[in-house]
Amino acid sequence: MQDVDEIKLLLDSRIPLLVIETYEEKKALDVLLKVANKHSKDLHRWSVTDGLSRLNFGPQLVPKGTELNEAEEMLRHIKQQMQPGMYALCDIHPFLIDQPQIVRLLKDIALNHFAIPHTLVFLSHQLRLPAELSRYSASYALTLPDDDKIMEIIRDEAKDWSDRHMGARVKTDNITLKKLVNNLQGMNASDVRRLVRGAIWNDGSLNEDDLPRINKAKFALLDMEGVVSFEQQTEDFSNVGGLHNLKRWLLTRREAFSDDDSKLDRPKGILLLGVQGSGKSLAAKAVAGLWGLPLMRMDVGALYNKFHGETERNLREALKLADAMSPCVLWLDEIEKGMAQDGNDNGVSQRLLGTLLTWMAERRTRVFIVATSNDISRLPPELIRKGRLDEIFFVDLPGPEVRKDIFAIHLRKRGCPLPGFDLEKLSLTTQGFSGSEIEQVIIAALYSASAEGKPISTDILLHEIAATSPLSVVMAEQIAQLRVWAEDRTIPA
Repeated sequence: MQDVDEIKLLLDSRIPLLVIETYEEKKALDVLLKVANKHSKDLHRWSVTDGLSRLNFGPQLVPKGTELNEAEEMLRHIKQQMQPGMYALCDIHPFLIDQPQIVRLLKDIALNHFAIPHTLVFLSHQLRLPAELSRYSASYALTLPDDDKIMEIIRDEAKDWSDRHMGARVKTDNITLKKLVNNLQGMNASDVRRLVRGAIWNDGSLNEDDLPRINKAKFALLDMEGVVSFEQQTEDFSNVGGLHNLKRWLLTRREAFSDDDSKLDRPKGILLLGVQGSGKSLAAKAVAGLWGLPLMRMDVGALYNKFHGETERNLREALKLADAMSPCVLWLDEIEKGMAQDGNDNGVSQRLLGTLLTWMAERRTRVFIVATSNDISRLPPELIRKGRLDEIFFVDLPGPEVRKDIFAIHLRKRGCPLPGFDLEKLSLTTQGFSGSEIEQVIIAALYSASAEGKPISTDILLHEIAATSPLSVVMAEQIAQLRVWAEDRTIPA
């Protein structure tokens, strides 16, 4: 009823042109039919295949066999009608480009609205009115299903599967159902039903394994390719060495982010600052894995476009799409590449910053920001102050115990039995190595062992370690400066 009441209110304010962008044409027509009945107006539908036909009870506007399939002919016919009516135009969007006769007829009908109050409703998956029509129009977005409606759709699909399989029950649990309902928010009812049906009919169950597939399918339906990408693989924190403070911080805020009824303020986001290769990207993925949310990665450097205004539009579209994927984690990778204030870009970075700050201040969707940076000195203070983001974590080079964990994680991942390695010695000899450098040592050692026809061993690893110059040596001055800056200004991750 919300859609009916709000559209009726728009029509009561004497709006001659109404734009409804939706893939659910049938639902939109059902809503318009209820509005027309409340207004005691005739409702007609036009499409290029069926022409003009009446949807509610009463005589047809045109005789059978003369359905007015041509857009210009149809609009001339409407313009001549003295009896006010509502017209749902389902296929008008292709005719709004480079067809001045069509635009002029639409404008004539709009200008004559107070004499003969026709209402033209443009239904399309995507539609932009010409500038000369926009001031006579209003846009409306159909309401999306809430949590109760999504759960109702899930129960309907589960019952349908059960009826077709001799009463067998769909296997699931309450935790998975809660996550599923959260992840299906922001989708229309038809898409929700299609995704749920696909998950249930795959194996007769709804479990944790279905969530990444549903998130990927949701991403595809929203057509989000571009500067925002969907990260299929999110990490478990067990695959991340160290970062115990970050993990504890996230665990204490997980419920506040996911629970709409929480009395606590919803967490906004964090900035991960650190040495290159220290695990910031892995940590960003682990945030999504820990909270069971889809991860959207924005390549901030890819926002830039040589054409005027396109860079800012890219950011607005990316943020809009992140809102549509809510609840989710938005990973702003190497944020300084897009938000650094160097004064040599004709104000583009300043406008980007303004757009991002406005969105961060006004967003109501559940989008948790994880920004990563290698050089915080290039970031403007208004972006990283408290209130914009909740906390700044410094991801330092790993200590001895964390290095042992990193060796164990990567050796285990590659099927190497841990009892055969002296992890203590390996840890001591890799002081100053980052997590990614330790991983590369193991990869190089596996190649060397394969070339020699022998299994990987501690000695081979030590040989590769000795041949490696870590970044902490190559760029010792810059890293020392970063660590000194972060010591009293950030929280160790």
